[in-house]
Amino acid sequence: MPVIDVQKDLDNRRLVMTAQFAAPVERLWQLYADPRQLERVWGPPTHPATFVDHDLRPGGRMHYYMTGPDGERYYGFWAVTEVDEPHRFAFDDGFADENFAADPALPVGRNVYTFASHDGGTRAVFESEYPTVEALQQVLDMGVIEGATAAINQIDAALAEG
Repeated sequence: MPVIDVQKDLDNRRLVMTAQFAAPVERLWQLYADPRQLERVWGPPTHPATFVDHDLRPGGRMHYYMTGPDGERYYGFWAVTEVDEPHRFAFDDGFADENFAADPALPVGRNVYTFASHDGGTRAVFESEYPTVEALQQVLDMGVIEGATAAINQIDAALAEG
């Protein structure tokens, strides 16, 4: 299992997940840079993702939806704020309606994904910060830890397949 640590810090409104992959940093970067590869791992296995827009550069946006087992769709977006290829990117991740407009009833998380060489592979740190304790608690109650862990744990297979 790639996920090796999960830290939730309600006081600072942060969730930090750490994972270890048996692939170089550049290969992990390719997974996020290619929407077809990213679709294989963004979202848990029961809710695969489809990216309809993918622009991994500062100011870029990504629009996606996850499809549930009964065909229901859950829409989301990334607003990319920073890119340091292949080591780091930052983005705001939010829930959206079917037109990819932000859903004001659900929180937006500020995310920083960092990739570094470690023990012959890559150590990835996935950090999310929310505007309030209540916002973090809301996504925790929605199962973000379980969903993100299931999604991240798919990455090794995707990296091996190329």
